[in-house]
Amino acid sequence: MKSSELRKQVAEAISAAQAKKAQDVTVLEMDRESPSFTDYFLIASGSNPRQIQAIADEVEERLDRVGLHPVAVEGYKQAEWVLLDYADFVVHVFSEKARKYYDLERLWKSAKRLEPSELKPARKRAARPRSGPRTRKRARS
Repeated sequence: MKSSELRKQVAEAISAAQAKKAQDVTVLEMDRESPSFTDYFLIASGSNPRQIQAIADEVEERLDRVGLHPVAVEGYKQAEWVLLDYADFVVHVFSEKARKYYDLERLWKSAKRLEPSELKPARKRAARPRSGPRTRKRARS
């Protein structure tokens, strides 16, 4: 898969997580030298089981719309750590307690940490409005 297409998919997952108010959204770009099984980790937190499930649901629904389906989903019922495996990237949605305990950012410290905005495509600028209303000057009679 092209890197740009993969980055768009990860960006869509980020957008979905943020739409459900995910906290501390972090992206790890896995080191090509390490024995990692994926290219990116998207890590986010939710404050309670319902929010964790809502974040996971939104990510899955948004990616489903673009024809991308998880290879595996783990931990959904318990909602302490939900894992959505998309092969080229993995989405982890944690409770705050589980995130601190497992500390994937430390475990995969060789990975490059990216800001979510680095993966989001630049928004198209809206057409600039003209300066002021256009009025016709009337000839004075």
